Amino acid sequence: MIDSVGLPFAYDHFTKKNTPGGPPFICFLYPESENMFADDSVYQKIKRLYIELYTDRKDLEKEEAVENALDAAGLCYESSETYLKDEEMHMVRWETTVTITKEGGN
Repeated sequence: MIDSVGLPFAYDHFTKKNTPGGPPFICFLYPESENMFADDSVYQKIKRLYIELYTDRKDLEKEEAVENALDAAGLCYESSETYLKDEEMHMVRWETTVTITKEGGN
């Protein structure tokens, strides 16, 4: 899904070896779970997903590309925005949840 936006992306952060050289780029992470339980076990694995777009200026076109990808995946989301003064970058974060299923439909 994130690949469809057409920007460099990494889980959580970029390392020195794979840095894109500057914005725009995307980082995504699963900071916590919201699992459902039944019969003293995890019945359904649900992960919180953050998708963060970093740009050097406000970029409505790239924000729309991320939201189009989320919409195409059928995900409901909320967004927030902040300016990272020390990095001199804008960050827009989308928060959603995803259901984790085993391959093969189990």
